[in-house]
Amino acid sequence: MRRIASLDWRASGSAPEPVIVRGARVLDPRAGIDAPHDIVVREGEIAELAAPGSAELEGAEVIEAEGLVAVPAFFDPHVHLRVPGREDKEDIETGTRAAAAGGYCGIIAMANTNPPVDTPGAIDSLRERARLDASVPVGFVATVTRGMRGEELTDMTELAAAGAVGFSDDGLPIRSARVMRRALQYQAIAGLQIALHEEDPELSGSGVMHEGEVSAAVGMAGIPSVSETVMILRDAALAGYEQARIHVQHLSAAESVEAVARAKEAGVRITCEATPHHLTLTDEAVRSLDARFKMNPPLRTEADRQALIEGLRSGVIDCIATDHAPHTRQEKEVPFEQAAMGVTGLETAFAVLYTDLVLPGVLPLELIVERLGAGAAAFGFEPPALKPGSEANLTLLDLERTWEAGADGWESRSVNSFAAGRELTGRVLVTIAGGEVAYRQRSFAMGVAQ
Repeated sequence: MRRIASLDWRASGSAPEPVIVRGARVLDPRAGIDAPHDIVVREGEIAELAAPGSAELEGAEVIEAEGLVAVPAFFDPHVHLRVPGREDKEDIETGTRAAAAGGYCGIIAMANTNPPVDTPGAIDSLRERARLDASVPVGFVATVTRGMRGEELTDMTELAAAGAVGFSDDGLPIRSARVMRRALQYQAIAGLQIALHEEDPELSGSGVMHEGEVSAAVGMAGIPSVSETVMILRDAALAGYEQARIHVQHLSAAESVEAVARAKEAGVRITCEATPHHLTLTDEAVRSLDARFKMNPPLRTEADRQALIEGLRSGVIDCIATDHAPHTRQEKEVPFEQAAMGVTGLETAFAVLYTDLVLPGVLPLELIVERLGAGAAAFGFEPPALKPGSEANLTLLDLERTWEAGADGWESRSVNSFAAGRELTGRVLVTIAGGEVAYRQRSFAMGVAQ
């Protein structure tokens, strides 16, 4: 597997300055570490886990972290940066700042931009911009089909050679089973992951929310959960037949969790993700007619939410991804039916999950931390870890701190957060990506070892 720092970002170019994180509770579920340590970061790696208060390294930046928790930084395999074409919503600089503020050491950007990312030249341009502007490493996917029209495949081998990290028509499903099968055959040559937005447009129709009791009550057209599930069943069958691999994006329905579980049991190489909003909210939120709760797939029922939680607990759902989807105020502050679909989530993902799932005892902190980093593996990158010799990707958390989401502003250019205005518990104070301090919370001070 590749290291996350091999992605494109505004790295210093020289060996990062050394850092000591002193006295934190070090929690790395994947490595089986849960104890107080000093963390010594040198030349971009975790050099040592020393006894608390014992680490010395002349000239190192010192982070006094007693009472705080150091975890492997998070990795988001599903982010929309809106570059090229809609930089008024988000760009590489603001999107990666938001990622760093949320504890992420790396992200993967989707290709449904304007125009879509479907040529080697587009990949080259994005990678160059990331090397100038990105606060954390970014990988760029290219589209599966030209122009996202679902008809003609892109040249996956050329796109892979240009540096694409995978393929996705996210935002749109691949309607044709014939085209999908050809893409999976081509994948064997290109060797990269295909990530899928699973939805049957014939079933979704003009729906704007989940089809059910709430949609009937508010009088809006609904999107049935079977619209998602039937496409997962189709593509899992094709992937099994072609011995290919697929990654299913933003699971939302109980039947979809069951479909993925059956595919895994049958030996299909399939991974999948769920979002913080689908794990913590239901379509009851839409009764407010607040467009911050409009997304695709839509928020569904409490039974669906519980199935997602159980899928995360059992391992059927491999990772948590935000599907960070920035929009302008004008696109959201309109009647619900007319509003754009999608919400931002990078800056609040951990705090929302900690507040709504960990503190009430629904899921353990260790599982949330592990799944927030596990999306790296689905795209062939080493998941973040804190054992010595690992790339230095870590996040420092204050699990006691309460804060109002958005009260101090956002790093993202857009403000369409589903958590805006909520009081949350658990805050990211520092993010280290590839050995470099990518983010520090404004009120958090650091020093230098003498």
